[in-house]
Amino acid sequence: MRESAQNSWDARLPATTVDYRIDFHTVSAAHAPVWREELLRDAPQTEHLPLRASLSAATIDILTISDRGTSGLGGPTRADSAVTQNHDFVSFVRNIGEPRDTALGGGTYGFGKGIFYLIAKSGAILVHTRCRVKNGFETRLIGCALWQSFVKGTDGKATRYTGRHWWGSNAGDVVEPLVGPAAEAMAHRLGLREFGSDETGTSIVVIAPELGDQDSHGAASYLADAILWNLWPKMLPDADGRSPMTFSVRHQGSEIPLPDPRTTYPIRMFVEAHENMRSADKGQVLESYKPRRVLGRLGLQKQLAMPFEPSAAAEVMGIGKTLHHVCLMRTAELVVTYHEGPKPSAEYLSYAGAFRADEDMDAIFAASEPPTHDAWTWQSLEGKEKSFVRVTFTRIKEQLEALVEINDKVRSPGVEVPLGAASRAFSSLVTGSWGVGGGIQFGKAKNSPAPRPAQEDNSWEEHGGEFWNGGVQAGGHEYAAGLEAPTQERGPSADGTGQGGGQHVAHPLGETETLAGAATSDDRSGWQSHAGTLPVAAPALRPKVQYLDDPYYGTRDGQVVLVQEFRLPVPGSQQVSPQLSVLLPGNGVRETDPPINAARPEFFGWEDDQGLINRASTLIVAGGPVTWRLLVVPAPDTVTEIGVAVRRAEVAR
Repeated sequence: MRESAQNSWDARLPATTVDYRIDFHTVSAAHAPVWREELLRDAPQTEHLPLRASLSAATIDILTISDRGTSGLGGPTRADSAVTQNHDFVSFVRNIGEPRDTALGGGTYGFGKGIFYLIAKSGAILVHTRCRVKNGFETRLIGCALWQSFVKGTDGKATRYTGRHWWGSNAGDVVEPLVGPAAEAMAHRLGLREFGSDETGTSIVVIAPELGDQDSHGAASYLADAILWNLWPKMLPDADGRSPMTFSVRHQGSEIPLPDPRTTYPIRMFVEAHENMRSADKGQVLESYKPRRVLGRLGLQKQLAMPFEPSAAAEVMGIGKTLHHVCLMRTAELVVTYHEGPKPSAEYLSYAGAFRADEDMDAIFAASEPPTHDAWTWQSLEGKEKSFVRVTFTRIKEQLEALVEINDKVRSPGVEVPLGAASRAFSSLVTGSWGVGGGIQFGKAKNSPAPRPAQEDNSWEEHGGEFWNGGVQAGGHEYAAGLEAPTQERGPSADGTGQGGGQHVAHPLGETETLAGAATSDDRSGWQSHAGTLPVAAPALRPKVQYLDDPYYGTRDGQVVLVQEFRLPVPGSQQVSPQLSVLLPGNGVRETDPPINAARPEFFGWEDDQGLINRASTLIVAGGPVTWRLLVVPAPDTVTEIGVAVRRAEVAR
């Protein structure tokens, strides 16, 4: 697939989208006799070429790789022709190991076309092509085989054969392709995909493909995934909304879906890195200094991401359960390989990169590739060329290390306190990394002093102390940030001055109580003062949050989120709202003036115990045993402070 797609791209027509297609197909009962009759005529014996055995099987399976919107295999059909400009047919069919003649093309010396023979159990392929000639268009059809060399005859009459065979017209001294109407008629009889009236391109038919331990459907699905990982840059639309190439994979006539790389995780991270590479603001130019040369452009994309199970094609490309790789490309933007970079210390932090070699460096990087075009090996080069490729990897390494750089610890100003499960896992949180405060179950500590009075407006309170786990520590008590603990409030005295020594309990608005004895009204405060001995009602409990455990990671709608589970143990209608902020590295205080375009923690939603998500930032719920979940999208490279604020719904503002 890599080799054929590369050939298709090099043969593209100007201002035309290349249509690339793979078909797994069993030759129909109507066409099978034609295959056996025509292709076995004068064929070598099985010991010299396994084509006879393959075509004599009960079914004939074929793999067809075709392109349209390409030039086809034009030029002369004989290798001894002196034509030097257009000799695509000779290069593909007759010659092996010839240097490329396409500027900035993907191919190099053409050894890769041998893969078509290697995956054919028959050792044979058909080449069906249509190209432009002086008088219009010409269709060509030829069979080619490549197998082991052999000797025929004995003693002095023995002749050594190369193992290369051709099928076609043998009217001359060498086998020539069928051309024109004869080629079109034979292709029709064999059931091959036909060309339109003004269509050019090439179809390579592999007879009896070798599929290893997979069936044809599994192989087709694998190749569809391989197209995604190897050719995604060619699937991206340009400024006019047109993709350079279109792709399709079919099995027995049914199309296998190809996902969109822009929306498919994890490949979409490489797409975003590619967009950053192209951007004048986000892309980085990598250079060598001695001598001063531009090596190429690099784009990087970093985000929170859950580990994933790589597909078989991804594993072949060296991708594991997390992304920390850079996609390497030459100017043609065909994937060479995925270069593995340093793994971030944070488990859920991933990054992807896209590097494209500079146009002036394309030939040097091409020379560093093996015949399979899947690596850059500077060891095979010499002099400055070797240095350029080697320095490229050095520059990429420098950028990746800066991306996951380790600097100063994130500390609170005072007594050190634990930061929860995520922070314990990343005990050396630093600038360039990120983390979250863990949640705890908050409440009054045993045998501890009374808490400070809460504000009468039921608003958030920061009790002088350290921010801890999304809350604060003060006077031996632990509260969620914004959580109001049960407190007593000092009310006015009987004379309305507020200077008396009596203690009164603040009740929720709208509540009444029946009290014995006489009472006087204080118009200034709106409170009631009672004379005599009164049976005072039990104080109304203020709402509170019970955190069930440390935050943990999950995915919702494909987004990685932090999940904080909590309950509202106090009965009654209550309003909850998220309280999110970023702690600054080095001093542990909240960030109040974030940099321009800096990422911030984002509220994602509230999830009930049925898994239903409510996206309203504030929510009215009833207290009780129900478990709720606050879902938050944390900001990379930060310590995210996460908390839940709760108020009685009657007094919420």
